[in-house]
This record gives sequence, structure tokens and C-alpha cells, in this order.
Amino acid sequence: MTIETFNPYTMGKLAKYEEDDEESVKKIFKDVNREQEIWRKSIDERINFLKNEVIPRFQKEKEDLALLMSSEMGKPITQSRAEIDKCIKMTEYFCSEGKNFLSDNIIETEAKKSYVRFEPLGTIFLVMPWNFPLWQAMRAAIPAMVAGNGIVLKHASIVTGSAKKMEEIFGTPLFRVIKVSGSHALSAIKYSDGVSFTGSENAGMAIASEAGKNIKKSVLELGGSDPFIVLEDANLEETAKQSTYARLQNNGQSCIASKRFIVSKKVSEDFYELMKENFSKVQIGDQLEDKTYIGPLSSASQAETIRKQVEQLNSLGKLQMFGEQHGNIIPPTIVRTEADYTEEVFGPVAIFKTFETLEDAAKLSNETGFGLGSSIWGSMEQAEKLIPMIRSGMVFVNKVVASDPRLPFGGVKKSGYGRELSRFGILEFTNFRTVWLQEKP
Repeated sequence: MTIETFNPYTMGKLAKYEEDDEESVKKIFKDVNREQEIWRKSIDERINFLKNEVIPRFQKEKEDLALLMSSEMGKPITQSRAEIDKCIKMTEYFCSEGKNFLSDNIIETEAKKSYVRFEPLGTIFLVMPWNFPLWQAMRAAIPAMVAGNGIVLKHASIVTGSAKKMEEIFGTPLFRVIKVSGSHALSAIKYSDGVSFTGSENAGMAIASEAGKNIKKSVLELGGSDPFIVLEDANLEETAKQSTYARLQNNGQSCIASKRFIVSKKVSEDFYELMKENFSKVQIGDQLEDKTYIGPLSSASQAETIRKQVEQLNSLGKLQMFGEQHGNIIPPTIVRTEADYTEEVFGPVAIFKTFETLEDAAKLSNETGFGLGSSIWGSMEQAEKLIPMIRSGMVFVNKVVASDPRLPFGGVKKSGYGRELSRFGILEFTNFRTVWLQEKP
């Protein structure tokens, strides 16, 4: 079997790769397992390698990697550059804080000494999506590697070139890439000591099932249909500007993008006009041009999925599109509807609804099966009344939902379980070993 990659704007072929067979996959895991036994011994050596070798390589390769990422999956190149910068800063953070996060947790008991050690599990299998080719993989890999684990990455097929470039930049037998289909990835879980998955709900269920069958620790970061809640006392002009990035970042293909705009009826007409004004100014075109803000969706199949959803939403309310559909380009779109639509739209389409009370806003926010992030725009006093009513893993007030290395990232309900980033994330793939010492029996 072969894997082919294409530029989703021009549809020109980029490269062709041969899939790894079962024996090759098994050998890669075996090799990483062997190297991990050495890697786990010294956190100082791990941090030194990441800080003084890996980070400079990413800095040196930044432009080539950004071009490759954007070429493979359609992200505007300015956003690819920003993604690489964010990964570098995240790596610096874990190099700085890793020893503190992993230090023994002393607990007072009757023993002479008792504590919890945090030890690496072994080799962690990352199954990652195409929408943030570097960030999704790095935010799982770096904390796990600082903790002493080895990494095997199976990336989405359409960003195979980006995955291989990452492997080249890391330049270590502790970070390897396998090239297999999704179904073959399931069979590789048994070779790992844990699996981290980011992707769709259905694929996540399959991953969780296989991990459970093989008694492997798993972390799942799945879909989201995040609410963007505008209270009556919000700064409407600034909030409308933020709504553009919140919905249209990465061509609308982000799990934490705001997808449902839930606006107080008292300000809904004014906010709608401001939102339309901002959406209409977005530059659409070739993702490799610096001026582009919206490029093509990642593939023809992804574009077709969004087109069908747009048609369905058009029958449920009033739709306004700011530009023309062509090729894999879906222009910014707003749909005003009060219909019950709970499906995630993974493209630049905003669903616009209204509410009267905070309780109404909470009910609308919670109407989907997802619970990843949410943002509230307005006074902190009113926002803090609403926060306890919303079921999500994260809530941001007067700020677009974002991943930050210092804070845990993850969701509830169908958005998955476990956490990435922060101290909570680095401990996900460690063994919490209890140690009890006393001088005499």
C-alpha cells in the first residue's frame, strides 16, 4: 500500500510513501523500547537534549517545516509559523519545569519515609490528526519524553511528510514515526505502554476499546462544539473581532474553535452586524501567501462534508456566506437558527443563536454531547455566575479558548478524557509508585 499527499489548494501531488508492514512496525516499537531503558535514567540528560539539540533544530528548520505543513493540509502559512513558535515555547517550558513536576511527592505517614515516585511507563503511541500537524503531536510527545518515555507517532496520512520531517528534526531513536492506515494503527497499540489520541469521536471509541482490551493507559482528546457566549454587557466591537479568530482559525478546523455563538437577545442584532463585518474582511486564497487568512480545507472529502452540513443548516435557518465556494475553499459562513443542531462543524461555519437568561445560555451551551471548551464574553461578575452551569473541560472569560503549556488541556463527555500539558499532563504517562521505608519490621 502507498500513501500519497496533495496540496489541497492546487490538488497537485506532493509525495508518495510506502506503508510500513506489521514486522516493520513491531521492530520500531522494539527499538524504541530498548532505547527508552537508557533514556529513562537521567532527566538532566533528557532536558539537555531537548533544550540544546531539538529546540535549535526546530528553529533552524522553521521555514521549511511551515511550508511543508501548509502545503500538505491547507493551513495559512503565517499560522504554520506561529504553530512552530508555540511548540518551541512549550518545549522550553517543560525543560524548565519538568524536574519540579516529576519530583517525589513526600507524604507524612507512620513510616520513616514515604513518598510517591513518578516513573515513565515506557513507549507511548501517539495517534494524531492533520489539523495541527506539529502542535498536536508535540504537546503529547514533549511532556511524555521529559518524563522518560519513548515515542512512536502515527500521524494522519495527509501530513505524512510533516511527520517524517519531525522525526528527522528530533534525530533520536526515542522518537520514531510509523506509516500505517488507521485500522493498522489499532493493531499497534498492543506493542505500546500507553496511547494518546486526538481525533474524531468514532475513532476515539475504537482506540479506547483496543487500549482497554490490551490494558493500556489512554488519553483521548476528541471533538468539540464550543460555545462562544456573548452577554449583554460585553464589549461588542472587541468581542466581534475576537469571534473572527475564534471561529476561523486554521480554516475553522480546530477542536477548540468556537462553533456556536450564543448571544444575548438584547445585543444580538448589533453583534450580528459586527460579526458579519469582520467575517467579510477575511482574505481568502492560496495558503502559501502571507496575506491569506482562510485557505482550503484539508482535503476534497473534508470540503464535501462541510458543504453537506452547510446545505442542511441552510434549511434550518438564515445563512450568509462571505465569498464563493470553489475547489476545497469554503468561505466564512454564519447561520442564524434556533434549531436543535448538535453536530460538530469542522470548517469556517458559525452557528448563531440567542438567549434571554443565564440559565438559557447554559442550556444552549450544554445541548451538544461535547464538552471541550467554552468562552464567555462580558463582565467577570456575570461570567462567574454562568461558569458553574457549563459542562466543559475548560472555560475562558473574555479570551478565545486556547491551549497553554501551564494549564491542563482536555474535555468531558464526548470530548474525551485525560489531560495534556501542565503538571497534570506530564503525569498522565507515569507510574505513581508508592514507596514506604521503615528501619525495622
